[in-house]
Amino acid sequence: MRAVTWHGRGDVRVDTVPDPTIQDPTDVIVEITSTGICGSDLHLIEVLSPFMTEGDVMGHEPMGIVREVGSEVTAVKQGDRVVVPFNVSCGTCWMCSEGLFSQCETTQNRSQGMGASLFGYTKLYGQVPGGQAEYLRVPFGNTLPIKVPEGLPDDRFVYLSDVLPTAWQAVQYAAVPPGGTLLVLGLGPIGDMCTRIARHLGIEKIWASDVVPERLRRAREHGVHTIDTTKQKEVVGAIRDATDGRGPDAVIDAVGMEAHGSPLASAAQKATAMVPDAIMERVMTVAGIDRMAALNTALEAVRRGGTVSLSGVYGGATDPMPLMRMFDKQIQLRMGQANVWRWVPDILPIPTEGDPLGVDDFATHRVPLEDAKQAYADFRQKKNGAVKVLLQP
Repeated sequence: MRAVTWHGRGDVRVDTVPDPTIQDPTDVIVEITSTGICGSDLHLIEVLSPFMTEGDVMGHEPMGIVREVGSEVTAVKQGDRVVVPFNVSCGTCWMCSEGLFSQCETTQNRSQGMGASLFGYTKLYGQVPGGQAEYLRVPFGNTLPIKVPEGLPDDRFVYLSDVLPTAWQAVQYAAVPPGGTLLVLGLGPIGDMCTRIARHLGIEKIWASDVVPERLRRAREHGVHTIDTTKQKEVVGAIRDATDGRGPDAVIDAVGMEAHGSPLASAAQKATAMVPDAIMERVMTVAGIDRMAALNTALEAVRRGGTVSLSGVYGGATDPMPLMRMFDKQIQLRMGQANVWRWVPDILPIPTEGDPLGVDDFATHRVPLEDAKQAYADFRQKKNGAVKVLLQP
């Protein structure tokens, strides 16, 4: 089959790789019809490169058609249409029963000290072949795939793999009180969807910060008040002016480790390219290498006693945190990989019954799998209006 594969820092290619096969009686093989490029995928060709291996199949936002089922699979059958969550979770262990699917005890990567495995995402998370490919082996066929109805376009459901549950969890964790104000930092796919979900859930006072014109325009079209800068002083000043000097009740950091505005951290990230991966892998497990600009802005902007909901990915082990300031402001901090199946029952009826979240036109680009290399480049460089890219094998 054809698949998007990792070949080094900044280097993705479309290669021919072996077809996936049934390995366990509960496996299914899915023919991929749509699969997204995620901002987290860019981390794999940048700062998280030391944890990748040449030839790794990338991608964790797929959906498609079941083409083969293992002998013990009864929940889906050949021809069923399914979305595959990015968490590789069993659905039956204690953690899954608690709704913590990203901490699944069956697929936890204990040797790495990490949580549940993820499709297409580094040796830290199981090095499971990803979904930017023509076919995907999906374990736990009775509990993991999300069966979706026929008759509606892929765009209506593909975001159940990651974007929708990640944004939904971020908004739930933000816990904005009735009549309260929410600030979203970053209007990439997750931040953009956070604003749409917040509006859908009845939050009316929504502000967001970014500098990319296409992203800002999309947010304004959905009734979001935009702050056209990411500079901490200006963002904090603008949101305090809008909230009687207090700051918002909650801030969602939808940016993560790649935030601009931290020259020292930026230089440290670039320096990782000069160090052999075997060494850098060890360094990153004991060092702080993230650009903390977005998180620091969130902590400074949020009102005293407010909540910071962290959905942007960070990778440093000892990133400095302003604990004295956080303690003094009595900030609540919630974070973590989205627990996809925890939110599926809440989300699935929404795109099934209509399109209040605007998923039908959420993707800015839909391109053949063979064009993935250029699509990655455009997305990485924010060129040609690329905000959300779907690959279609």
